[in-house]
Amino acid sequence: MQHAVWAAFLASIACGVIGTYVVVRKIGFISGGIAHAAFGGIGVGYYFGINPLLGLIPFSLLSALGIGLLSKKGKVAEDTAIGAFWAAGMAVGVVFIGLAPGYAPDLFSYLFGSILTVPSSDLLMIAGLDVLILLVVALFFNEFLATSFDEEYAEVSGIRTTMLYLVLLCLIALTVVVLVRVVGIVMVIALLTIPPAIARNFSRNILTMMVASSLLCLLFMLAGLWLSYLFNVASGAMIILLAAAVFMITAAGRRLLGRT
Repeated sequence: MQHAVWAAFLASIACGVIGTYVVVRKIGFISGGIAHAAFGGIGVGYYFGINPLLGLIPFSLLSALGIGLLSKKGKVAEDTAIGAFWAAGMAVGVVFIGLAPGYAPDLFSYLFGSILTVPSSDLLMIAGLDVLILLVVALFFNEFLATSFDEEYAEVSGIRTTMLYLVLLCLIALTVVVLVRVVGIVMVIALLTIPPAIARNFSRNILTMMVASSLLCLLFMLAGLWLSYLFNVASGAMIILLAAAVFMITAAGRRLLGRT
């Protein structure tokens, strides 16, 4: 349980910061594509007998760069590039898991999350990724801010928008790795979009949105963990259901308030 609480705290940091950019730039579908393409890294990890998270990192980064370069430089439609990498990554994972000797007992924990089984080594890896993500965001904060709200103006101002876009995709890839052990690859897109989408309703600037998103993400994880214990259900699914319920309530409340 202590490991689960630490995992929730560490994952909420990356989720809130990067999820804010995902929502503001409306690239949730890209996040889902990177997450599912990263499944190939899990298969490679099982095949070579290493920690699947170590396989996830290079595979998710390569998928992010591939999607970004194809859509920006290769003149391929963004949804086409996402679909191609999404399907190819999942297929690579299935092939390598099938070729791996023996049975993969904890495969479901990477697909659907298992926050209660996060070992100390994974906590250290998640903490290291958090530090890296925060350092890059702090270094390019103004540039990310400019490209998030007016990419054309940012490019005219001399900002290398394509390079920043690729850096942001790589940060999304690293955040996917952070969140995999919490909610799994299948549902990782929900934590990257729902908490920031809720926080956006109550935030006046992007920094406030990041902080609120992180706090909401942590709240959903801890409350979902507690509810999963009470009802004896999967923790990852309960976290997402709770977040989705709060999102629907806030969206409906905002609509009703807008009419009055």
